[in-house]
Amino acid sequence: MHFSPSTPSLATAAVQPSGGDAQLIIAALAGIAVIIVLITWLKVHPFLALTIGSLGVGIGAGLAPGDAVTSFGAGFGATMTSVGILVGLGAMFGKLLVDSGGADRIVDNLVARSSPRSLPWTMALIGALIGLPMFFEVGVVLLVPVVILVARRTKTPIMRIAIPALAGLSVMHGLVPPHPGPLVAVTTLGANLGLTIALGVALAIPTVIIAGPLFGRIAARWVPIPAPALFDAPRDDSSQALTGSAAVAAPGRRPSFAVAVAGVLLPVALMLLRAVWDAVEPEATGGIKGFFDFLGTPMIALGIAVVYGMVFFARSAGMSRDDVQSSVSSALPAIAGILLIVGAGGGFKQVLIDTGIGTLIANAISDSGVSVILVAWFVAALVRVATGSATVATVTAAGILAPVTAHLASGEVSLVVLAIGAGSLFLSHVNDAGFWLIKEYLGLSVGQTLKSWTVMECLISVVGLAGALLLGLVI
Repeated sequence: MHFSPSTPSLATAAVQPSGGDAQLIIAALAGIAVIIVLITWLKVHPFLALTIGSLGVGIGAGLAPGDAVTSFGAGFGATMTSVGILVGLGAMFGKLLVDSGGADRIVDNLVARSSPRSLPWTMALIGALIGLPMFFEVGVVLLVPVVILVARRTKTPIMRIAIPALAGLSVMHGLVPPHPGPLVAVTTLGANLGLTIALGVALAIPTVIIAGPLFGRIAARWVPIPAPALFDAPRDDSSQALTGSAAVAAPGRRPSFAVAVAGVLLPVALMLLRAVWDAVEPEATGGIKGFFDFLGTPMIALGIAVVYGMVFFARSAGMSRDDVQSSVSSALPAIAGILLIVGAGGGFKQVLIDTGIGTLIANAISDSGVSVILVAWFVAALVRVATGSATVATVTAAGILAPVTAHLASGEVSLVVLAIGAGSLFLSHVNDAGFWLIKEYLGLSVGQTLKSWTVMECLISVVGLAGALLLGLVI
């Protein structure tokens, strides 16, 4: 996908630059460098690093200090308004799914129906289903005990089980909203959420297959180790058995497989239905279309999923009202840091726009003739390798690319979102908390983690980029 020669100049709709081109470029490069140094060397929290870097970019680019603060605050507030509610609702739903035993039920049913040959494929499906409504760290904590127990009971090499499950989880985390990274990219770039979900799922399927079951066979040869001796206690029938969570389900009671899966897929189905209806009747308003537009609004779709969980998950699991309240409330403190990072990323984007740096970058990309999908992937991958954070990489890249997508078609903008998501997963190494989480859980050495987890993440990133580029030829 390239900019058409007939595309109007992006500068015409842009704000007046706050300084000369050289000043803007230096300010942008220095600001990004400050963010990276603060996070990687000084170990400053990404929220503070993004805040300091954003204000530095604004002042360095010629904005008055007060105007830089105003610009950052406006971007922060707008992003939190559009994304913060969704992240909070998603966290609540994920916690209800875990605490009621619904996630456990999904795992049990899929594993019980799998032969040894199909088990890696089943684990990839489990990773994707569990990863769809949950944050990455929560998904890892949920999946790793399952992976270890399944590998020990079936006497299957641990990498044949672990890599497919982790691939399913990681792909959903990077490519499919409502995860915070893809969601903030959708909002920042003005992409159609339903269309982005549809394209993300279509891209996720081959990506999970290649980086999961297929690469898992190779990883099992590269890292031929047994499953670690963890989680060996005999499991009972409660939802605490595999997850290790502070589940509050009554002993022996969990949601059925159908109830659990329906809850996971409900918000996705509502948002996709809205996107389909928009494509079929783009000009229609009110009536049935208006009803589905309302239900498919991300906040409403996720809110319905939370209510569904509070009713059907809780009733199936024998949870009291106090149990439900405790489960929902305990989901929120864990996401406070993520919300601040996402909001600061929105502030950074607004500073880039208000200084004119974003327009300068957009015009440079337009004149270069390089695919904006490739540029988006490269920027996100660069920040990811430097900072170790997929979320920081996504929000930073989305802020930089926002002016570039202003005149692109809806499908093209969605592909840019997916390219950023793919780039944000590239080359997980020693500065990534996820790297150490996988290493310690699976009992790997640093070298073994690089040969398995890191290679898997690179495969996901590169296959995701290739898929986005191929889709760009027809969209």
